[in-house]
Amino acid sequence: MKRFLKGIVLNKPVASLLIKPVLFLHSCCYKWAGRFAIVLNDGVHPKHRILRYKEWFVDNVSEGWTILDVGCNTGMLSLMLAEKASFVYGIEANEKHLAVAKTKYARDNIEYICADATDHDYSSCRPINCVILSNVLEHFEHRVDFLKKIICQIKWADENDKCILLRVPIIDREWIVLYKKEQGLDYRLDSTHCIEYTLEQFKEELKQANIEIKQVDIRFGEIYAVCRVKSD
Repeated sequence: MKRFLKGIVLNKPVASLLIKPVLFLHSCCYKWAGRFAIVLNDGVHPKHRILRYKEWFVDNVSEGWTILDVGCNTGMLSLMLAEKASFVYGIEANEKHLAVAKTKYARDNIEYICADATDHDYSSCRPINCVILSNVLEHFEHRVDFLKKIICQIKWADENDKCILLRVPIIDREWIVLYKKEQGLDYRLDSTHCIEYTLEQFKEELKQANIEIKQVDIRFGEIYAVCRVKSD
Protein backbone atom coordinates (compact mmCIF):
# COMPACT_ATOMS: atom_id res chain seq x y z
CA MET A 1 0.00 0.00 0.00
CA LYS A 2 2.78 2.42 0.95
CA ARG A 3 4.62 1.60 -2.26
CA PHE A 4 1.44 2.21 -4.23
CA LEU A 5 0.83 5.61 -2.59
CA LYS A 6 4.45 6.63 -3.14
CA GLY A 7 4.08 5.76 -6.80
CA ILE A 8 1.05 8.03 -7.07
CA VAL A 9 2.60 10.98 -5.19
CA LEU A 10 6.32 10.78 -5.91
CA ASN A 11 6.45 11.57 -9.60
CA LYS A 12 7.35 14.68 -11.55
CA PRO A 13 3.86 15.90 -12.48
CA VAL A 14 2.65 15.76 -8.87
CA ALA A 15 5.93 17.09 -7.47
CA SER A 16 5.90 20.05 -9.87
CA LEU A 17 2.33 20.83 -8.78
CA LEU A 18 2.93 20.56 -5.03
CA ILE A 19 6.51 21.76 -4.51
CA LYS A 20 5.74 25.48 -4.16
CA PRO A 21 2.72 25.04 -1.86
CA VAL A 22 4.76 22.67 0.33
CA LEU A 23 7.69 25.11 0.49
CA PHE A 24 5.27 27.92 1.35
CA LEU A 25 3.74 25.73 4.07
CA HIS A 26 7.26 25.06 5.40
CA SER A 27 7.83 28.80 5.81
CA CYS A 28 4.44 29.28 7.47
CA CYS A 29 5.10 26.44 9.91
CA TYR A 30 8.44 27.99 10.86
CA LYS A 31 6.81 31.34 11.65
CA TRP A 32 3.90 29.84 13.58
CA ALA A 33 6.19 27.53 15.54
CA GLY A 34 7.99 30.65 16.77
CA ARG A 35 4.72 32.36 17.70
CA PHE A 36 3.40 29.35 19.61
CA ALA A 37 6.76 28.95 21.36
CA ILE A 38 6.57 32.58 22.54
CA VAL A 39 3.10 31.97 24.01
CA LEU A 40 4.27 28.82 25.81
CA ASN A 41 7.35 30.68 27.08
CA ASP A 42 5.32 33.50 28.69
CA GLY A 43 5.91 36.06 25.96
CA VAL A 44 9.65 35.52 25.46
CA HIS A 45 11.01 33.69 22.43
CA PRO A 46 12.97 30.59 23.54
CA LYS A 47 15.72 31.56 21.06
CA HIS A 48 17.04 33.97 23.70
CA ARG A 49 17.82 31.00 25.94
CA ILE A 50 18.93 28.59 23.23
CA LEU A 51 21.07 30.89 21.07
CA ARG A 52 22.58 32.80 24.03
CA TYR A 53 23.39 35.63 21.64
CA LYS A 54 23.01 38.30 24.31
CA GLU A 55 25.67 36.57 26.38
CA TRP A 56 28.01 36.69 23.36
CA PHE A 57 27.70 40.46 23.14
CA VAL A 58 28.23 40.90 26.87
CA ASP A 59 31.32 38.67 26.75
CA ASN A 60 32.81 40.88 24.02
CA VAL A 61 32.49 44.25 25.76
CA SER A 62 34.72 45.56 28.52
CA GLU A 63 33.90 46.85 31.99
CA GLY A 64 33.21 50.57 32.05
CA TRP A 65 32.54 50.99 28.33
CA THR A 66 29.89 53.31 26.90
CA ILE A 67 27.84 51.33 24.37
CA LEU A 68 25.46 52.24 21.57
CA ASP A 69 22.91 49.45 21.08
CA VAL A 70 21.36 50.14 17.66
CA GLY A 71 17.93 48.60 17.17
CA CYS A 72 17.60 47.65 20.83
CA ASN A 73 14.05 46.27 20.40
CA THR A 74 12.53 45.78 23.88
CA GLY A 75 15.80 46.43 25.69
CA MET A 76 16.68 42.94 26.93
CA LEU A 77 20.21 43.13 25.55
CA SER A 78 20.66 46.74 26.66
CA LEU A 79 19.84 45.75 30.24
CA MET A 80 22.39 42.93 30.24
CA LEU A 81 25.03 45.25 28.77
CA ALA A 82 24.27 47.88 31.41
CA GLU A 83 25.28 45.44 34.14
CA LYS A 84 28.83 45.54 32.76
CA ALA A 85 29.06 48.86 30.90
CA SER A 86 29.15 52.29 32.48
CA PHE A 87 26.43 53.58 30.14
CA VAL A 88 24.24 52.23 27.34
CA TYR A 89 22.29 54.07 24.66
CA GLY A 90 19.46 51.98 23.22
CA ILE A 91 17.96 53.32 19.99
CA GLU A 92 14.75 51.86 18.59
CA ALA A 93 12.24 53.11 15.99
CA ASN A 94 9.32 50.94 17.13
CA GLU A 95 7.43 52.89 19.79
CA LYS A 96 5.74 49.79 21.24
CA HIS A 97 9.07 48.01 21.67
CA LEU A 98 10.60 51.06 23.27
CA ALA A 99 7.68 51.40 25.68
CA VAL A 100 8.39 47.86 26.87
CA ALA A 101 12.09 48.70 27.21
CA LYS A 102 11.38 51.77 29.33
CA THR A 103 8.91 49.87 31.50
CA LYS A 104 10.55 46.47 31.99
CA TYR A 105 14.23 46.98 31.21
CA ALA A 106 15.01 50.43 32.55
CA ARG A 107 18.14 51.22 34.53
CA ASP A 108 19.83 54.42 35.65
CA ASN A 109 22.73 53.92 33.23
CA ILE A 110 20.52 53.27 30.16
CA GLU A 111 19.05 55.95 27.91
CA TYR A 112 16.45 54.72 25.45
CA ILE A 113 15.97 56.81 22.31
CA CYS A 114 12.96 56.54 19.99
CA ALA A 115 14.36 57.26 16.53
CA ASP A 116 15.18 55.83 13.13
CA ALA A 117 18.78 54.67 13.46
CA THR A 118 19.54 55.54 9.83
CA ASP A 119 18.89 59.27 10.19
CA HIS A 120 19.39 59.93 13.90
CA ASP A 121 22.01 62.50 14.93
CA TYR A 122 24.47 60.62 17.17
CA SER A 123 26.75 63.60 17.78
CA SER A 124 24.98 64.44 21.04
CA CYS A 125 25.86 61.07 22.60
CA ARG A 126 28.71 60.85 25.06
CA PRO A 127 31.95 59.23 23.73
CA ILE A 128 31.26 55.67 22.59
CA ASN A 129 33.51 52.63 22.99
CA CYS A 130 31.39 50.12 21.11
CA VAL A 131 28.50 50.02 18.63
CA ILE A 132 26.29 46.93 18.67
CA LEU A 133 23.98 45.79 15.88
CA SER A 134 22.24 42.54 16.77
CA ASN A 135 20.12 41.36 13.81
CA VAL A 136 19.75 44.97 12.71
CA LEU A 137 22.05 45.67 9.75
CA GLU A 138 20.11 43.36 7.42
CA HIS A 139 17.04 45.61 7.79
CA PHE A 140 18.80 48.59 6.19
CA GLU A 141 18.87 49.15 2.45
CA HIS A 142 21.95 51.36 2.39
CA ARG A 143 24.08 49.46 4.87
CA VAL A 144 27.55 50.68 3.90
CA ASP A 145 26.40 54.31 3.93
CA PHE A 146 24.86 53.79 7.37
CA LEU A 147 28.03 52.26 8.77
CA LYS A 148 30.18 55.06 7.35
CA LYS A 149 27.82 57.67 8.77
CA ILE A 150 27.73 56.27 12.27
CA ILE A 151 31.51 55.80 12.35
CA CYS A 152 32.05 59.42 11.39
CA GLN A 153 29.23 60.97 13.40
CA ILE A 154 29.68 59.51 16.88
CA LYS A 155 32.41 60.65 19.21
CA TRP A 156 34.69 57.72 19.95
CA ALA A 157 36.10 57.27 23.43
CA ASP A 158 39.33 55.87 21.96
CA GLU A 159 40.30 56.88 18.43
CA ASN A 160 42.59 53.84 18.24
CA ASP A 161 40.00 51.32 19.36
CA LYS A 162 36.60 51.71 17.68
CA CYS A 163 34.72 48.49 18.36
CA ILE A 164 31.70 47.25 16.40
CA LEU A 165 29.92 44.00 17.27
CA LEU A 166 27.64 42.52 14.62
CA ARG A 167 25.18 39.65 14.34
CA VAL A 168 23.49 39.02 10.97
CA PRO A 169 21.66 36.09 9.31
CA ILE A 170 23.29 34.06 6.56
CA ILE A 171 21.40 32.88 3.50
CA ASP A 172 23.23 29.57 3.13
CA ARG A 173 22.15 28.33 6.56
CA GLU A 174 20.49 25.30 4.96
CA TRP A 175 19.77 24.00 1.47
CA ILE A 176 16.04 24.65 1.55
CA VAL A 177 16.56 28.42 1.87
CA LEU A 178 18.48 28.58 -1.40
CA TYR A 179 16.00 26.21 -3.02
CA LYS A 180 13.10 28.51 -2.07
CA LYS A 181 15.00 31.39 -3.67
CA GLU A 182 15.50 29.33 -6.85
CA GLN A 183 11.75 28.66 -6.93
CA GLY A 184 10.99 32.38 -6.68
CA LEU A 185 9.56 32.13 -3.16
CA ASP A 186 10.25 34.32 -0.14
CA TYR A 187 13.16 32.65 1.61
CA ARG A 188 13.85 35.31 4.27
CA LEU A 189 13.57 34.80 8.00
CA ASP A 190 11.82 38.18 8.15
CA SER A 191 9.98 39.93 5.35
CA THR A 192 11.66 43.24 6.32
CA HIS A 193 15.15 41.91 5.60
CA CYS A 194 16.85 43.70 2.72
CA ILE A 195 19.57 41.04 2.64
CA GLU A 196 20.52 37.72 4.14
CA TYR A 197 24.26 37.38 3.74
CA THR A 198 26.82 35.01 2.43
CA LEU A 199 30.04 35.35 4.40
CA GLU A 200 31.70 36.84 1.31
CA GLN A 201 28.99 39.53 0.96
CA PHE A 202 29.32 40.38 4.64
CA LYS A 203 33.10 40.75 4.42
CA GLU A 204 32.83 42.89 1.29
CA GLU A 205 30.33 45.32 2.83
CA LEU A 206 32.48 45.78 5.92
CA LYS A 207 35.54 46.31 3.74
CA GLN A 208 33.68 49.08 1.86
CA ALA A 209 32.82 50.69 5.20
CA ASN A 210 36.49 50.55 6.28
CA ILE A 211 35.75 48.00 9.01
CA GLU A 212 38.11 45.15 9.80
CA ILE A 213 36.88 41.79 11.08
CA LYS A 214 38.96 40.64 14.03
CA GLN A 215 36.97 37.52 14.86
CA VAL A 216 34.09 35.81 13.09
CA ASP A 217 31.98 32.81 14.07
CA ILE A 218 29.02 31.16 12.39
CA ARG A 219 26.43 29.45 14.56
CA PHE A 220 22.71 28.77 14.31
CA GLY A 221 22.73 30.20 10.78
CA GLU A 222 24.12 33.58 11.81
CA ILE A 223 27.40 35.47 11.57
CA TYR A 224 28.85 36.83 14.80
CA ALA A 225 31.66 39.29 14.18
CA VAL A 226 33.99 41.28 16.42
CA CYS A 227 35.16 44.24 14.35
CA ARG A 228 37.32 47.33 14.58
CA VAL A 229 37.21 50.47 12.44
CA LYS A 230 40.43 50.71 10.48
CA SER A 231 42.78 53.56 11.32
CA ASP A 232 43.02 56.32 8.70
